[in-house]
Amino acid sequence: MSIKIYNSQLAAEVASDLLHIEAIKLSPDQPFTWASGWKSPIYCDNRLSLSQPAVRSKIKTALALAISNSFSGIDAIAGVATAGIPQGTLVADELDLPFLYVRSKSKGHGLQNLIEGKLEKGQKVVLVEDLVSTGGSSLAAAEALRNAGGEVVGMAAIFTYGFPVAEENFKSHNIDLVVLSDYNHLLDYAQDERMFENEILKTLKEWRTDPGNWG
Repeated sequence: MSIKIYNSQLAAEVASDLLHIEAIKLSPDQPFTWASGWKSPIYCDNRLSLSQPAVRSKIKTALALAISNSFSGIDAIAGVATAGIPQGTLVADELDLPFLYVRSKSKGHGLQNLIEGKLEKGQKVVLVEDLVSTGGSSLAAAEALRNAGGEVVGMAAIFTYGFPVAEENFKSHNIDLVVLSDYNHLLDYAQDERMFENEILKTLKEWRTDPGNWG
C-alpha cells in the first residue's frame, strides 16, 4: 500500500492553480502555526477552490479520473467531514455513484449517526479528502466505514504534504492513497517560477523532513 501521484504534469498544474487562487500560501519568513503547535511555512485551504468554477471543475474531473483509473469495482464515494464532503459530492456526481460522508464523531442527537447516507454491507467505497497531512482523520474515517461493514478500496485527495509518517500510516492501514498534487511538486513549481531564493527553497524543503522541530 502506498501514496502516489496520479499524474506528474497534472500535479504541477494543480499546484499552480492552488497557489494562484491562494488556496495554498507559502510564507517561510512569517510561518503559520497549526493547531498541533507546529510552525509551518505553508497554509493550505483547498476549500477556496470551490469558489473558483474553473479550478473546481478541473479538480472534480481529475479526482474522478484518478479514482476510476486507480481503483476497480467501486460502489460508492464517501467524503471525510468536513472539507471532503463537497469534493466527494462533486466526484460522486461525476461518476454517477452513491455518496455518503463520515463525521469526525457521532452526531450528538437524533440517530447519533457517525456515517451519513446509506452504506450497504460489503459495498466497495473510495474515500475523498481535500488535504492529507499525517492521515489520522482520513484513516479514522476509513476505519469507521470498515466497522460499519463497508470495504474501503482506496482513498483520493487533492493535496498531501508528503510526510513520511503519512506513508507509514497508510501502509499500516492497508490503504492506497492517490493524490493530485503534493509538496514536492509545489516546490518544483516555485523553483521553476523563481518565487524564492535558493536558500529559502532549502528551508522549505527542510520543513517537510522534520516539521515538528522546524522554525
